[in-house]
Amino acid sequence: MVARQRTGPVALTPIQQLIEDSRKEYDQIQEQLKEMQVLTQQTSAEVDRLAQRNAQVTNRLKQIEAQFETVPRSDIQEVYNAVQDAQKRLFMMRGQLEKLQSDQQNLQRYAAHLRSLLEIAGSLPEDAAAAQLAGEATGPLPTIVRIIEAQEQERQRLVRQLHDGPAQSLTNLILQAEICERLFDSDATRARDELGNLKTAVSGTFQKVRDFMFDLRPMMLDDLGLIPTLKRYVSTFAEKSGIPTNLTITGSEQRFTSYREVAVFRAMQEFLTNARLHSHATRIQVTLDTVNDLLRASVEDNGSGFEPKEIMSPSGQRKTIGLPTQKERLEMLGGKLILESSPGRGTKVTVEMPLVDGG
Repeated sequence: MVARQRTGPVALTPIQQLIEDSRKEYDQIQEQLKEMQVLTQQTSAEVDRLAQRNAQVTNRLKQIEAQFETVPRSDIQEVYNAVQDAQKRLFMMRGQLEKLQSDQQNLQRYAAHLRSLLEIAGSLPEDAAAAQLAGEATGPLPTIVRIIEAQEQERQRLVRQLHDGPAQSLTNLILQAEICERLFDSDATRARDELGNLKTAVSGTFQKVRDFMFDLRPMMLDDLGLIPTLKRYVSTFAEKSGIPTNLTITGSEQRFTSYREVAVFRAMQEFLTNARLHSHATRIQVTLDTVNDLLRASVEDNGSGFEPKEIMSPSGQRKTIGLPTQKERLEMLGGKLILESSPGRGTKVTVEMPLVDGG
C-alpha cells in the first residue's frame, strides 16, 4: 500500500503576497470608511444640534438685553456663560467634523490608490505587475501630492487657530461691549469696571491676531528681511514655548532674494515647531551663517532624537510630510537639507542655500 504524500499550503511568491496584503488592506479600509461615515453623520447631527442650542441661548441673551435694567445680575451672568459654553462647544465640534471629513477624504484617496494597484496586478503579467506594484507601494509620494497635503494640513491648523483664538475672543468682546452699553445709564461705576475688563480683553485679542498674522506671513520679512524676522521669531518662540532658545548669527547681515528668504524662514519655522512638539528638548540652538555665497541655517536641540532613515523613508514620508516636503522645496531652489539625529541624542537640521543662481 502506497502512503499518500501530505502536501502543505503552497508558499506565495513575493508579488503574490504583496497583492494579497494589498487586497486585505483594501477590505479593511472599506470597513473603516463605513464606520467613519457613520461617525461623520453623527458628528454632523451634533453640530446641527449645537448650532440650534447656540441660536436659542443667543436669542435668550437678546431678550435679557431688552430688559437689562430689571434682570438680576446673576441671570445675566448665567446666560452670558451659557452663550460662551454653547459657542465653545460648537467651535470644537465643527473642528472635529472638519478633521473627520479630512481623514475620510485621505482614506478614500488611499483606497482608490489600492484599488488601482489591484486592477493593474490583475491585468498585467506577473513580472510587470511586480515592477508596477513595487514602485507604487514602496516609492515616495509624488512631490506635488505631498506639497498639496502639507498645504492642506497648514490650512486646517490655521482654521483651528481661528476657531479657538480670534473668533472666540471677538464673540466675547461683542457680548462685553453690549453689557457696557446697557450699564451706562443705570450704573456708571459698574460700566467703568466692565470697560476696564473690555479694554484688557481687546488688548489680549489684538495681540493674538498680531501673532496669528506673524505666523501666517510676517510683514517684516518683506520689509526688513530674513535676519531681523528670524530674531523676532526666535525670541517669541522662546517666550511662548518656555524652551531656552539661543540665536547666533555670523557673517554679514544682508538681504537675500525674496524667495530664498521665504524658503529659509519657513524651514526654520518647521524645525522649531518640530522641536517644540516632538523632541522634548530643554535647550535649542539656532544658528545662521553666511560664508561667501552660501547661507547656512540650523536648528539643534538636546531632545529625544529619532532615526532619520525612518522619517525620510517612503513609508515615513507618508506619515510625516513636513521634513520631506521641506527637503524637496529647498532642492527645487538649489538648496540642501541635512538631517542629523539618533535616538536619545538630540537632533540637528541644517539648511544650505546658495545665494547666487547656479550655486
